Amino acid sequence: MLAATARVAGDLDLAEECVQEAYVAALGSWTRDGVPDKPGAWLTAIARRRALDVLRRRQVFRTKLPLLVEPEPVEPDAPDEVAVPDDRLRLVFTCCHPTLPREAQVALTLRLVCGVSTHDIARAFLVSESTMAARLTRAKKKISAARIPYRVPDTAELPERLDAVLTVVHLLFTTGHTAPTGGDLVRADLVDRALHLARMLRELMPHEPEVGGLLALLLLTDARRATRTDDQGRLLRLEDQDRSRWDRTAIGTGHRLVVESLRTGRAGRYALQAAIASLHAHAPSYAATDWPQILRLYDALLTRWPSPVVALNRAVAVSMVQGPESALAEVDTLARDPRLAGYHYLPAIRADLLRRLNRPTEAADAYRAALALTDNTTERTHLTTMLTTLPHP
Repeated sequence: MLAATARVAGDLDLAEECVQEAYVAALGSWTRDGVPDKPGAWLTAIARRRALDVLRRRQVFRTKLPLLVEPEPVEPDAPDEVAVPDDRLRLVFTCCHPTLPREAQVALTLRLVCGVSTHDIARAFLVSESTMAARLTRAKKKISAARIPYRVPDTAELPERLDAVLTVVHLLFTTGHTAPTGGDLVRADLVDRALHLARMLRELMPHEPEVGGLLALLLLTDARRATRTDDQGRLLRLEDQDRSRWDRTAIGTGHRLVVESLRTGRAGRYALQAAIASLHAHAPSYAATDWPQILRLYDALLTRWPSPVVALNRAVAVSMVQGPESALAEVDTLARDPRLAGYHYLPAIRADLLRRLNRPTEAADAYRAALALTDNTTERTHLTTMLTTLPHP
């Protein structure tokens, strides 16, 4: 709805207001007349009509006319299933406009197109909520001031926007895969939305190795969804999951995409992460995983994407190849990186390494530090359990 209305309004703030007004109109009309057969199309038509009315009242119809030319108008009786995916992808590419700073492109798209809260976006970028809110406001103002057109870029423009679009889809998936807040470990709506966008991108750009790599990464990671918690909703670590229940169809498709991406010789960070996920998916057990190969892949990944989060994940592989003491030294070095100051997985990983080194007092302190930074109820319960089951010194 927002994407379709934005194409008419030419203004994201106005589009948001019109969508909200459409919901208000629905409360009255649907209560009186009943819910229409295609409620999404009904709401979209009302929102777009409100946007046109506002434009006319502002007496700027002539200046807005170029934004009203649309190749595929959405009528009230148009099927939602056909219109919405195209419009959503259109707005993803629009928000990932190169005139905006990269972080602003990604954050704005997550907020407006993907429905991720400002708080959760801030957690993904490891910044405060107020900082992220200010970035979003500046980005929206810049889009309005620059009069960025609401259209899918030409083929020649796609490469410069692709990395930002892939980042959006990846962060949308990770936000759903392990929700930053709330009582559930997984937000299935966000995960499914990310998978849908990744599949659409694959159809749009089938020969881009990173597009295939991202879809592979998402499929291989999501293949474990059913086994990440037990019957009581308690978190199960990778080594404790029932691998026989993993989605073998998704794993097979993901592995095929990984091979295709790596064969191009142009594999980037997503294809390399997918290769790591594929090794995990095909290992008979956690201990039997090819950890030396995973460590080599992390080394290659760090050269392409020198992220402190990647370095922290690499430390887990180091612990399996060289032992927890070597990994702890790397984690303690990373702890001095200010970008990881609020990242709860750093003290959680540190706590696990200290537990394996039989240093329960220090491990307890690390678990408490992780708990102080964790808002997801399922993860908090897991950390509390690990803390209470530590041996007394």
